[in-house]
Amino acid sequence: MHNVTKEEYVYHVFESISSGYDNANKRISLGLQGYWKDMMIKRLTAVIPFRKRFLDLCCGTGDIAIAVAARRPDVRVTGADFSVSMLKIARKKSLELKNINWRKADAMHLPWPDDTFDAVSISFGLRNTADYQQVITEMMRVVKKGGFIYCLDSFVPENRFVIPFYRLYFRYIMPVIGGGMAHTREYRWLWKSTQQFLRRTELLDLYTEVGLKNTGSRDRMFGACSMVWGQKAGIAENE
Repeated sequence: MHNVTKEEYVYHVFESISSGYDNANKRISLGLQGYWKDMMIKRLTAVIPFRKRFLDLCCGTGDIAIAVAARRPDVRVTGADFSVSMLKIARKKSLELKNINWRKADAMHLPWPDDTFDAVSISFGLRNTADYQQVITEMMRVVKKGGFIYCLDSFVPENRFVIPFYRLYFRYIMPVIGGGMAHTREYRWLWKSTQQFLRRTELLDLYTEVGLKNTGSRDRMFGACSMVWGQKAGIAENE
């Protein structure tokens, strides 16, 4: 990434792999990513109040946003991402849904007023941003008082017996399975971004530092994937 910002590099990565992104995710997660995402989808569909608003940030090709919109037709769903190519695919996947819209947006500078949404999520995207605290602070700003923010992401497992197998697969095998010869470099970046990311406990600490309450987490695959949540202080407003 010589002379290129993290934002510019990540944008290039996701623009270049967008067309094969969904299938590659199934391969590199050994079919488990759908199961991991469903953990958050079930939580979101359960906690979003009736006829309220939900934002899925760094939505990629839209899996989380589309699933919530399909299961909760009363909810107004917004999917936001900085990659035009990813959003183009998301739109094609959601043509039959009337309660969803897509928006190009920078996760560190969200274009919505304070207290706009009743829940906000980000999946497999926080680790690719340049400033984790800024993104979480923005998520907390646009969610209403009493609303939850959720982060589903890849983490380095904390179990020392699992780490060698995790490292072997995600460093050497995953980039080839995911990207093939054409995009091995881009998928190697996804490994690096996880290594450079916060540990799950550090993310929980950051949630507390920015002022989120009632924090918690749930692990999958020995901690290689975790869902971390927190609630914005205050009483939920009734409209």
